[in-house]
Amino acid sequence: MPQHDLNAIAEEHLAAAHRSEHGRSANLLLRERPLRQTVIALTAGTRLDEHNAPPAASLQVLRGVVTVNTATQETELSTGALHLVPPERHSITAVTDAAFLLTAVND
Repeated sequence: MPQHDLNAIAEEHLAAAHRSEHGRSANLLLRERPLRQTVIALTAGTRLDEHNAPPAASLQVLRGVVTVNTATQETELSTGALHLVPPERHSITAVTDAAFLLTAVND
């Protein structure tokens, strides 16, 4: 099983997000059914539009600050924070340049 340097991957994808016209970059690191882990980088102000949550997921902020928004709540998370993704439709917005590890378990 390969090892991954999350700090290096976060930096690499933040640089790629800055080069992208959409302000984001992502890399699927691990896919071992039912587990999936992805590093996602967003430039400040970039938003992942509202989407459904997988059956179980967490978000660990590797760099910067993001907000997780649901219909009833906005949660701000900064570097080092680990957050359970709410089991409802949500969006994610980068307050600053940010990178996070999304861990999802799908049925």
